[in-house]
Amino acid sequence: MTHPGQSRRGAASVQLLYRWGLNQGLSARQCLADTGLSAEQLTDPQAEIEGRQEWQLVENLVAALGDDGGQGVQTGELYHLATYGIWGFALMSSPTFRDAALLGIQFLELTFAFTHIQLREHDGRALLTVDGSALPAPVRRFMVERDVSAIAVLEQELFGVPEAGREVWFSAPAPKDLAPYHAVFQRTPLFGQALDALVLSADRLDQPLPLGNQLTQQRCVLHCQQLLDARLARRGLAGRVRDLLVARVAQMPDMEQVAAELGLCSRTLRRQLAEQGVGFRQLRDEVRQGLAEALLHPGGLAVEQVAARLGYPSASNFIHAFRRWTGQTPGRYVRQRRSPR
Repeated sequence: MTHPGQSRRGAASVQLLYRWGLNQGLSARQCLADTGLSAEQLTDPQAEIEGRQEWQLVENLVAALGDDGGQGVQTGELYHLATYGIWGFALMSSPTFRDAALLGIQFLELTFAFTHIQLREHDGRALLTVDGSALPAPVRRFMVERDVSAIAVLEQELFGVPEAGREVWFSAPAPKDLAPYHAVFQRTPLFGQALDALVLSADRLDQPLPLGNQLTQQRCVLHCQQLLDARLARRGLAGRVRDLLVARVAQMPDMEQVAAELGLCSRTLRRQLAEQGVGFRQLRDEVRQGLAEALLHPGGLAVEQVAARLGYPSASNFIHAFRRWTGQTPGRYVRQRRSPR
């Protein structure tokens, strides 16, 4: 999970939370206190904010309204596929729900989540788990409920209707007022569970989505990667590491070499990157994948040449890595980029 002060994000979520706060009877001043935001700024649909500003807004809401349960669920219902921009379109165009879930988790930093979300399969069930254990107690319940609720909304919108047998699990105790939960989930969640999760049948994962289109999805994924790269490039230590990797990609340095270049030991580098929600291998793969996709185009370099430029000892190593990133070979990727006759 990325610390709220270290991420940038679109303002759509803050806009939703702000309007929800006003509808609860709060003033603009109460909602935006200490955020550094003004009501005028929230009218710009292209605005970007820092994660800490959204975090502060949530703290303001919880401080003013309390959080005995239900407030996070109510706000999560406001997050529709269109709210997320290109990330939402990427999910809509995915062939199956499994593809959409894995893609969504891959680019989780393009969402508004502060929790850690995973897909698990167990005993014929698919669990989209929401881990808020690292969050401070005053806002933990709100954040977890918001993200579980938002996932439930996305599942319903991707298919058109929610799965009839889905369950909702919360680790928190049951609140006195269950009405907000009934309104959002059309059922009573199970409280006091070991996990916070939306629980579906495992069969749901491989059901085709009505708007699935592989070519459209690939284009959306490319845009997601570009947006994520741009955000990572602006962010502290991770940005410095990426710059070093890009500059020396043909002789790709390892963690010890990068740490020495930055005046750190490898343990410190690993820890500080983890605090930013990324790992060294993840950054290295992002750099290589971004450059590979830029170099692979019809009439461009051969696969062997691209592999050499990215520091791979052989073309087969590069092909294996590219398939892991994209689910296809470099040759197929180039053919799909070729303009139709």
